[in-house]
Amino acid sequence: MAKTSPGEFVRQVRQETAKVTWPTRKETMIATAMVVALSIVAAIFFFVADQLMAYVVRLILGLGA
Repeated sequence: MAKTSPGEFVRQVRQETAKVTWPTRKETMIATAMVVALSIVAAIFFFVADQLMAYVVRLILGLGA
């Protein structure tokens, strides 16, 4: 594999970075809000599922319910 000089490496990195399409502030805020909202929905779902499974296990083992 050919060695690349540090200067050439930096030049290549700058070229590739210039090709990146960066999101706007609005797009970033919307994506962040969606991640937070879906994380909350997932947390609620798994909490309810866990409580339901715990109830069923207690019921099966006869530990009261």
